[in-house]
Amino acid sequence: MKRSGTADMPLHYGHIPKWLAERMSRLGLAITEAIITEYGTAEVLRRLSDPFWFQSMGAVMGMDWHSSGITTSVMGALKSAVNPLSKELGLYICGGKGKSSKNTPQELLYYSDRNGLNGTELVRCSKLSAKVDNTALQDGFQLYMHSFIVNTEGLWTVVQQGMQDGSSTARRYHWHSSAMQSFVDAPHTAICGLNQGPILNMVAKEALPSREAILSMTTESPSRMIAEVQQLIMPRHHEVKSKDIDLKRLGAMLWLTHEKQPADFEELLLLQGMGPRTLQSMALVSEVIYGTPSRFSDPARFSFAHGGKDGHPFPVPIKVYDETLSVLSKAIEMAKIGQSDKIHAIHQLSELSRQAEKDFTPNDNFDQLIEKERDESWKYGGKTIFGDAKPPKDGQLNLF
Repeated sequence: MKRSGTADMPLHYGHIPKWLAERMSRLGLAITEAIITEYGTAEVLRRLSDPFWFQSMGAVMGMDWHSSGITTSVMGALKSAVNPLSKELGLYICGGKGKSSKNTPQELLYYSDRNGLNGTELVRCSKLSAKVDNTALQDGFQLYMHSFIVNTEGLWTVVQQGMQDGSSTARRYHWHSSAMQSFVDAPHTAICGLNQGPILNMVAKEALPSREAILSMTTESPSRMIAEVQQLIMPRHHEVKSKDIDLKRLGAMLWLTHEKQPADFEELLLLQGMGPRTLQSMALVSEVIYGTPSRFSDPARFSFAHGGKDGHPFPVPIKVYDETLSVLSKAIEMAKIGQSDKIHAIHQLSELSRQAEKDFTPNDNFDQLIEKERDESWKYGGKTIFGDAKPPKDGQLNLF
């Protein structure tokens, strides 16, 4: 078992409006079903354990691309959508935020009893992963959210988050059950985030003499301090800036979906009548489903699918969001009955974007791109938590 990574994000408070929460659940389910159809439930677990992919998933669903709220909102959306179909999907999500996290043992035992799994062992894994990140690894973050995702084979992923009030940041921890060896002997592949100095690491190899002398992981200090390495650190600025994006990746996708469509593009995609703006969203959703790990190093890029609820980089285009949901959901339903043409076409869309990057040179027009999206947001039913987007007046965009 390896702890697969963490992410540091600025704390954001507030709520998810109903109009977005419902769509997040539907899109989260569609993406999950597409991954299961193509790769199986084990791949869903692997991806959820990747902090970069998880952040990209939240961004493509219309959440603020860099805030701590992505963790609770994405897991909440997935739980509400996946669990009612857990028997069909072969996947179940336990726990959640605050009091819901305390329900994890009961939920795990319930699911295990109905699927022939060792519920007692899974509960132990859940508790130990929380103990390591909350107590054995003393990095100043206290857990307030714990989600345990398990499949019918007993493979699992943990997504949990801690808060550090003094720094106004949250830290998300990801675990994956593959290659399980030990919880207390160097289980971490990395401890990621902003380096805030040395941290207590009671599960380092060098702490073995101390561990052997105690009955609990919480009663002894380790013999070695380690510094934090590898970073997924989300910046404090709310707006999306060009430095947050791989402009070649973004530019090539926009060039393909808006300007340089092949002659047989609509026939290839079997998505006749869908305009370039929806193709833009579909291309990014396609990459979340089919992209390789290296494609998620710039999570902010995926906010160009459906914007963000606070209006960054632009308001959520409801009409585009719903069209994307419709196309993806229909493709998945057709694939279930053996007609895979449409789901294959969506896969091809991400392939075409990657191919377009090879010879693409990005232009210095990032600010103009965001301005265009905001100016046209009202055409697509743009919404934020503050209200509906309105047509620009005198060259100025009036969002509210």
